[in-house]
Amino acid sequence: MNTYSPDNWVVIFLNSDDPHYRVLVGWSGGYTTGDSWRMNSGIVRCEESTETFHINGRTHVAEYFDFYGSSGSCYRCNKETYGLRMNNAYIWNQLQEKYGDKVQMMDEETNWLEMNWIIK
Repeated sequence: MNTYSPDNWVVIFLNSDDPHYRVLVGWSGGYTTGDSWRMNSGIVRCEESTETFHINGRTHVAEYFDFYGSSGSCYRCNKETYGLRMNNAYIWNQLQEKYGDKVQMMDEETNWLEMNWIIK
């Protein structure tokens, strides 16, 4: 299983012949690398996780939503980084152009743990 830890993320709903939710993520590039993005295969479940780390003698805890896709991958998304940025906004705009009102971005305040990810 591949695990990805993006810099920012959004959840989209695609209401097509096969309606499903996907996580669209992005990473900000540096001087030698450009921005990048990925979109998962379709969310099948979401769990919460935490990570404890130490910086300059201080303990910090980061909280995540782990979105698991139908392909088996996991996208570990920091709870504080929901939203579009330059690294994934272009793709969101392309999705809107292609699918129109059949694609929507989910609200940041959505309770991801209570979602029914499998649509029948």
